[in-house]
Amino acid sequence: MFDRIIYIPLLVGPIFFIAGYWMAKNPPKKINHLYGYRSKRAMQSQEKWDFAQNYAAGELMNLGFFLALTSFIGKFIEVDAMTNLIVGLVMVIFTVVLLYFKVEYAIKNKFND
Repeated sequence: MFDRIIYIPLLVGPIFFIAGYWMAKNPPKKINHLYGYRSKRAMQSQEKWDFAQNYAAGELMNLGFFLALTSFIGKFIEVDAMTNLIVGLVMVIFTVVLLYFKVEYAIKNKFND
């Protein structure tokens, strides 16, 4: 049953999308260490914080959708369970790293850091 590269991205993608949607509708108002997109650069000022929350929410939705779409690669490629696990986890980790770099790059460009 779990022999295709479909299950991890198919489950995690919608979670990312829902988290991004929730964050877009309910962004954290003040800088905090609990909720929202938190990085050293994003927490430098309230203006950067607000921008980072908005930008990260949109990117999280986009990347969640993309991650779910990539799961359909598994329709065409059959692999053993261990390879499925590794590829699925690598796809999720790559998406998280991509989110971080995209948001940090956007903050840097917007505020000329």
